[in-house]
Amino acid sequence: MSALEAHLRLPGSLHQAAHADLDRPHPFARERVGFFSCGVGTLKSGGFVLLARGYHPVADDHYEDDPRVGAMLGSAAFRSIMQEIYTTAGCVVHVHRHDHEGQPGPSRVDQSEMERFMPDFFGVAPKYPHAALILSLDNGWGKLWMPGGGVIEMSAIFVVDQRMQIWRNHQVDAA
Repeated sequence: MSALEAHLRLPGSLHQAAHADLDRPHPFARERVGFFSCGVGTLKSGGFVLLARGYHPVADDHYEDDPRVGAMLGSAAFRSIMQEIYTTAGCVVHVHRHDHEGQPGPSRVDQSEMERFMPDFFGVAPKYPHAALILSLDNGWGKLWMPGGGVIEMSAIFVVDQRMQIWRNHQVDAA
């Protein structure tokens, strides 16, 4: 039996919007965070494909001043995106960036925070998977939490623009 797959498809315009937002300085947070709202489809293999349809920056006043981490979101940030996914019936992808080239991956803090907040999204959209995405300057890494339990690493992230990029398991392909 093959492993379950998870794909994320980002239109180039949303990928660019995320990078532009994540580039902005914040008065005290050392990094920015945002969210993609997504539709969900199924792959022939039975896995999921998340289809990004909107990017949602976190408002400056929705960050908490916590010098132990790059960015700490307050409850208002999560309420805002939960209202969006409740209204539009879809899933959410939490996104932040590590400012380097090459394959990013989660830090210990990233991993523990994802495990802490990701279950909250199932309270408003229990039928949909939800995900976390870490972008680098030229690549991406993602993890998907499935409805009913289970977590898998994204097998492919597609940035669809005039030049489509496909990021798979620690390598970059261009088409």
